[in-house]
Amino acid sequence: MISVFRSLSGRWLPAVALLVLSAPALANTLNQNVSWTIDRSGTSAKYRVVAYGDSIFAGYNGSISNAAKYSAPTVDAEYLSARWNADIESVRRAKSGAVARDVYENKIVAERSYMQASSTRVVTFEMCGNDGLQARSAFKSQTGTCDYSGLDSAINSCKTYVSAAMDYINANAYAGTRLKVISNLYYPGYNADNVQSSCTDAGTGQTVNLRDRFLPAMAKMNYWMCEYARQKGFQCADSFAQYMGADYDSNSDGLIDSDALRHVSGESEASYINRTTVTLRSTLRDANTKFVTSSSSFDYIQSDDTHPTYTSGTVSAGIWGGSTGTGAPRYTAFTNGRNPIWHNYGHERMGWALSVYNPTSP
Repeated sequence: MISVFRSLSGRWLPAVALLVLSAPALANTLNQNVSWTIDRSGTSAKYRVVAYGDSIFAGYNGSISNAAKYSAPTVDAEYLSARWNADIESVRRAKSGAVARDVYENKIVAERSYMQASSTRVVTFEMCGNDGLQARSAFKSQTGTCDYSGLDSAINSCKTYVSAAMDYINANAYAGTRLKVISNLYYPGYNADNVQSSCTDAGTGQTVNLRDRFLPAMAKMNYWMCEYARQKGFQCADSFAQYMGADYDSNSDGLIDSDALRHVSGESEASYINRTTVTLRSTLRDANTKFVTSSSSFDYIQSDDTHPTYTSGTVSAGIWGGSTGTGAPRYTAFTNGRNPIWHNYGHERMGWALSVYNPTSP
């Protein structure tokens, strides 16, 4: 029997309809947990990749009931399966809409048992995107004199919980874990933010360009993700560079743009921010048009202008519970360590960025 409830208009609605009507609210903090095993023919060894995060690692696609089967961590699992000639279980413990503190407390800490399993070889996480998105939304709605404290709070929260997450993973992941890696933030809505604010700066009395204000804030978050990684034994997959820079040398400085934008281990915060937001600012491009050559591009961002594009179908994940499944690898050959669609979709690109740090053996 389908239960029913009376709506405000007096009509009786099935519970399923009410859930659909409330989907946006649910999606703000929606657990989307998936376990998917890459089952390689002729192998018996099985290892685990554990990924913690928000809607990015979840593979969020706007649905409250399913998510991308091949989000970035599972793409990485496919690379590992080929490299190690083994079955790889990709465990994604993700919560769409979660800020950094939520990911840390309710995923990494509360669900630590997943990375403590003796089969664990890789632990990866991403966070802070929702801290930035919420601060951006709040700033966009301001009138009167601009208050920048919300952006500063988002940066500080990101730094606090990224550092805490790395310390906790270092202390709690299975001792045989071979790789720990964080993915930093790309800039969704880069073109859309190239508009003036509704508030005015206290010093100049003028409105401010939203992108000019948000880009340095994101750069600070990304710097500390990669710097803490350097300090604490993690690798840093630079999704900002992979999404926001072209795969050719657009400014004739002798460097491919996506390589030039990458975090340089050991550089100062001031150097990184100046390099990515000033010196190389002209090379930044909205990831809706990711140029892989000077004449060829792909769309890395879904129609919501936030989440990465993907391929290869979906799995149950969300309000109806997570899912567990298994399937053969999509690809068995990787030319130069890349699958044939490595740069065609946002999740494929992020998964490849994680994979470059994969150890040669389990």
